[in-house]
Amino acid sequence: MADGDLGFGLQLHSLIKANGELELSLARVVVPEPAADEVVVRMEASPINPSDLGLLLGAADMTTARAADGPRLIASVPQAHMRAMAGRLNQPMTVGNEGAGTVVAAGSDSASQALLGKLVAGIGGAMYAQYRTLKAADVLPLPSGASAADGASCFVNPLTALGMVETMRREGHSGLVHTAAASNLGQMLNKICLKDGVALVNIVRSREQAHILTEIGATHVVNSTAESFLDDLTQALADTGATLAFDAIGGGKLAGQILGAMEAAISRRATAYSRYGSSVHKQVYIYGGLDTGPSVLARNYGMAWGLGGWLLTPFLMKIGAAEAQRLRARVAAELKTTFASHYTAEISLADVLDPAIAGAYNRRATAEKYLVNPSKGLT
Repeated sequence: MADGDLGFGLQLHSLIKANGELELSLARVVVPEPAADEVVVRMEASPINPSDLGLLLGAADMTTARAADGPRLIASVPQAHMRAMAGRLNQPMTVGNEGAGTVVAAGSDSASQALLGKLVAGIGGAMYAQYRTLKAADVLPLPSGASAADGASCFVNPLTALGMVETMRREGHSGLVHTAAASNLGQMLNKICLKDGVALVNIVRSREQAHILTEIGATHVVNSTAESFLDDLTQALADTGATLAFDAIGGGKLAGQILGAMEAAISRRATAYSRYGSSVHKQVYIYGGLDTGPSVLARNYGMAWGLGGWLLTPFLMKIGAAEAQRLRARVAAELKTTFASHYTAEISLADVLDPAIAGAYNRRATAEKYLVNPSKGLT
């Protein structure tokens, strides 16, 4: 250990080997003395988001997961998926997009020193670790009365939900559609839209998920497993005028069905026939991959349409630092109301390596979200 280092901490690593094997392990790493503009955070809460699972588990078949000495978790990656993993082979990857904890060391700058002992949230990767060094300017001090669990998810889901509404406004749409809508993110989006007066159509996959949303005041909720789904969706789109959708599913027919239903809803107001369809632009952004298969498009929605990808980080870069800070300030102000997150269970770093627990957090089930506490059960 070099002079000035603070000691050691455990950090979770995800490694995909060239032989087609995923290995999760805990590495003992040096915690360096922070630079003048940095703070060291003892991590106490970090959510497992779908985006984290993609890096954590890669394309591994988790039905093959087994425990190994170390401790380690080992699973097989199907040969058919190894090409997609080529860019990360034999490279230990750190995991965890966001999290919260207590500042235990600070650099010499006044801004860094002011954070010493404070509970803060941060984003930037490698959060599944006992300690994380971050720029003081990049952390968000949590309001009085908030816990690390309250602040653990205050970046990805809240800013994504706010980003969806902001994208709607910037692109000239007047309403939104959201899939997998009963998720933590979906519930936040509903609260934002209800508060801001934005029309929102929620697409869910069960009556139970629909109930979750109607309980918090959602008006337009349609069930994609119902026989009347396309009729229900078209009516909801006609009622709201929504022409922008954010799709967490990705694969399958849903994105195309949304575009088709948008066109059908718009056509109800048409005064003349056009063989090219309506001139109203309809847009679906895929921002998740719950279905990793191909997106199937029926092309029954004219020529004024778009299908693309949407990610939070490029969006924040596009709107600039001042606008991003405005969104962050709203998250902090509404942390325990609009942007409250709920967790199925709190697990330790060691628990992440347990095959049975991995099977549970990898289900990606709506209304199930796991929270990693890197300080739990470790000394």
